[in-house]
Amino acid sequence: MTNNDTIIALATAAGSSAIAIIRLSGNESISLVDSVFKSAKFQKKLSKQKSHTVHLGVIADKNTAIDQVLVSVFKNPHSYTGEDVVEISCHGSHYIQQSIIDLLIEKGARLAKAGEFTLRAFLNKKMDLSQAEAVADLIAAESKAEHQIAIGQMRGGFSEQLKKLREQLINFAALIELELDFSEEDVAFANRKELLSLVIKIKEIIKKLIDSFAYGNVIKNGVPVVIAGKPNAGKSSLLNTLFNEEKAIVSKIAGTTRDSIEDILVIDGIPFRFTDTAGLRKANDKIEAIGVSRAKNKIEAAKIVIYLYDFSDEFDQEFVDKIYKENKIIILAMNKIDQLDGIDNNWIKYLKTRYPKVKNCAISAKKGINIDVLKQLLTNIISKKQTAGLVVSNSRHKNALENTLTSLQAVQKGLDANLSGDLLAIDIRESLRYIGQITGEVAIDKDILGTIFGKFCIGK
Repeated sequence: MTNNDTIIALATAAGSSAIAIIRLSGNESISLVDSVFKSAKFQKKLSKQKSHTVHLGVIADKNTAIDQVLVSVFKNPHSYTGEDVVEISCHGSHYIQQSIIDLLIEKGARLAKAGEFTLRAFLNKKMDLSQAEAVADLIAAESKAEHQIAIGQMRGGFSEQLKKLREQLINFAALIELELDFSEEDVAFANRKELLSLVIKIKEIIKKLIDSFAYGNVIKNGVPVVIAGKPNAGKSSLLNTLFNEEKAIVSKIAGTTRDSIEDILVIDGIPFRFTDTAGLRKANDKIEAIGVSRAKNKIEAAKIVIYLYDFSDEFDQEFVDKIYKENKIIILAMNKIDQLDGIDNNWIKYLKTRYPKVKNCAISAKKGINIDVLKQLLTNIISKKQTAGLVVSNSRHKNALENTLTSLQAVQKGLDANLSGDLLAIDIRESLRYIGQITGEVAIDKDILGTIFGKFCIGK
């Protein structure tokens, strides 16, 4: 966990590019670059320049020029890591990148470990632990929804709310701890009614944050959507139309799809993980039976089920009844409407009466008719599920919040049972410890930190 040496790494993606950025952080970062950099304009050393300035010049190994570069200087504590930081913008040749890094390692820097720049930012209190984890999520974000969750956490909204809750609990904990010092005098400093009111309030906030994980997690990993139905209902055609490419074989022969085909499509900033499955029927052979079994497993794990049916074929009411009772989010999509003279409104009324929570639409997967309507239904379903305000997408945070809730429930039971202050103090301290683990305000095992920051890229 020591951070008194100077680290170096490529901050941009590896490989050839127009430009590349090499980053250094540590007490000697400026002096190390000074030893190999010659400014095109100033004779003064970089160490004599102001913070947050950029300088044009050449980096050379002895008398051999490596590249003309721009050097940005950030002096502590006003930098990303809280230390002296230098960023070298050079041409993106792999040879140039490696030559500069090797030269500065030779001068005394060492290659940074994964996430070490952000780890130093955390250790130097430039950000808390939840904000640091949000940096990794921001880098990994591949959709608008993922980006919004990550940027909100990185800007500290989640941390601020937790800190406020923790401060309120700390005030009561201090008063209860004070009572213990005067236990022989039977003095009550902490108002039990106010403490109970606060615990109930915090519990509600924690519950909302835990509930938001269901949304945050599916956004992070893609909302699982299964396209289910009988053979020849048009499931593979729908998958191909959604992705605008031939992902699945389309054939009039029933049972063509034997295995699940899966891919992610971003619709209006929300990632959906679509799965085309084998047709649901009594299998004719062992291979098809495996496909049908896998289809049922995918349906079990799905967040949303699109049940695709051909109106000219029998509607599998038994299957729809089953998944409806399981409280699955279902879209009943009538396919091949291009082959119909019109839609039977009585049939639609019947579906709405039998399945009031289910969404209905009529499409043609082959012709692309009303596919935009289906997409809008999907985005509306997820948008309504989004919790107003902050969203938890990190499983470590969710576990800590669940532990906090358990401890707060113990505090509430203790207050209801009129337990003594020393017993209440134990559960309050536990609540504070779990909240503090999220932001890093309490000591975190270095192995846990290693796991968290080990997921980062090297230059971050």
